[in-house]
Amino acid sequence: MKSPYDIIRKPVITERSLQGAVNKIYTFEVALGSNKHEIANAVEEIFKVKVESVNTMNLRGKQKRMGVHLGTTSRRKKAIVKLTEDSKPIEFFEGMM
Repeated sequence: MKSPYDIIRKPVITERSLQGAVNKIYTFEVALGSNKHEIANAVEEIFKVKVESVNTMNLRGKQKRMGVHLGTTSRRKKAIVKLTEDSKPIEFFEGMM
């Protein structure tokens, strides 16, 4: 069984994701093989909050060129997690705003 720290890789810190943090909507980069139930359980266990819903998206790797060499960036999976209204906010994102 995967550890919650194996499922949640890192938070996504962008202007758009920080605007969602005001409404208790947080964005994380997660492991490729994880599903919505695993992500919800991992967020609840790590941050001690209550999750209302999880939306996921698979992002393809983009082709990048460096001189004559052609390569691709790695694939990623993002999860947008919405907390319940009675849940406390995640403190990590509070320091960013």
